[in-house]
Amino acid sequence: MLKKKPDRKQDRSRNSKTKKTKKTILIMATPVKVYGPPLSTAVSRVLACLLEKDVQFQLLSINLSKGEQKKPDFRKIQPFGQVPAFQDDVISLFESRAICRYICEKHPEKGNKGLYGTNPLAKASIDQWLEAEGQTFNPPSSVLVFQLAFAPRMKLKQDETLIKKNEEKLAKVLDVYDKWLGERRFLAGDEFSLADLSHLPNTHYLVNATDRGELFTSRKNVGRWWDEISSRDSWKEVVNMQKSG
Repeated sequence: MLKKKPDRKQDRSRNSKTKKTKKTILIMATPVKVYGPPLSTAVSRVLACLLEKDVQFQLLSINLSKGEQKKPDFRKIQPFGQVPAFQDDVISLFESRAICRYICEKHPEKGNKGLYGTNPLAKASIDQWLEAEGQTFNPPSSVLVFQLAFAPRMKLKQDETLIKKNEEKLAKVLDVYDKWLGERRFLAGDEFSLADLSHLPNTHYLVNATDRGELFTSRKNVGRWWDEISSRDSWKEVVNMQKSG
């Protein structure tokens, strides 16, 4: 009985498909890159989002004290010479809140599926609190984080007038938060979202690295909210990254 000769064209076609499949899998498995130290509030915001969404990432160190963020090569991906910078294959992004939105939009089915909402109303509810965080909560809390947590480490003189002014501003903001959180579990509703996540970095420093933690813990609803969002596994992992440098 004659044996059928192997179809070399078919074998080559199969080998080609196998190679393409392996290449595709390799590309899909490539982790995104985050540039900057986890001690940075903006960097830690992005790290928390990636962990919530279960997206693989590579954290690349940038030595801020040596001005590595100002070098020409780095400015190609972060034109303002700040951290974080973010790369996903050929895509480069900066500004932590925009990066978080991108991560959620690109990976809707991964990790925490509702982190950035699953419908237009949910997204709008989250966005309004992301805007409130960026424009109302962040300005005074960032000043306090720098003056109370970082200035002493850097052996810089603290500005008591600036501290008092921004403490008063933040107290008024948190009064609004406390009333709002008295009627719902989280800022954008009954589910943890980017709206809550975005508040984690600054609040963490103020509660754990300064003597102004009572701004949060003395307010019943804000204190309850902080205890819950700060106990998430994703944030605990970020804090461990900060401790390990």
